[in-house]
Amino acid sequence: MRMRSKPWAKEELNESKIYISNPEEYRSRWKETFQEQDNPIHLELGCGKGYFVKTAALENPNINYVAVDLVDVILGVANRKILEEFDGKEINNIILVRYDVEEIDEIFDKSDRIERIYINFCNPWPKPRHKKRRLTHTKQLEKYKRFLNKNGEIYFKTDDDELFKESLKYFEEVGFDTIKTTIDLENEPEFWENIETEHEIKFKSQGIKIKAGIFKYSK
Repeated sequence: MRMRSKPWAKEELNESKIYISNPEEYRSRWKETFQEQDNPIHLELGCGKGYFVKTAALENPNINYVAVDLVDVILGVANRKILEEFDGKEINNIILVRYDVEEIDEIFDKSDRIERIYINFCNPWPKPRHKKRRLTHTKQLEKYKRFLNKNGEIYFKTDDDELFKESLKYFEEVGFDTIKTTIDLENEPEFWENIETEHEIKFKSQGIKIKAGIFKYSK
């Protein structure tokens, strides 16, 4: 469902201290955008309204987060929600970026040393002619390999059975090691320190099991 127009979103986003409008200029120097430059950088692809990143950043102040989405209206909402969550506290470990994930290797490279990528409930693109647009497709995974740090990880969650099953093959095909997977995240509390997203809460209320996996690129 397309989000309704929010006239305030673009203006607030452009005035935000945690938004970067020219990410191409930061390729190979993303650490410079954060106050604590020695902290590891984690990347969320398709951050939506910011439910995940706002919680992750508060719970993990020693990790820097770059959250990417293509729609400025959605990023505007994310910006507001992050500000509300921090409630006046200084925000020094989140950067919001508007960019097309399909071209993500244009704004990061190996020197950025991205240690982890989060892909939470991406579009499953079920039609065969659209599958190459999946954020877990081999085409995209090859791009992530260009900037992931050695032993970098991808944390992946989805409600979609077919996407999950086919993604397992994608990861294997491009040389990622499968660390662990589950087809019922809710009933595996020790799987990881889970941060629920807006979509996840909705799917669980509908009785849909959440599939998840951790994948490592060690080459």
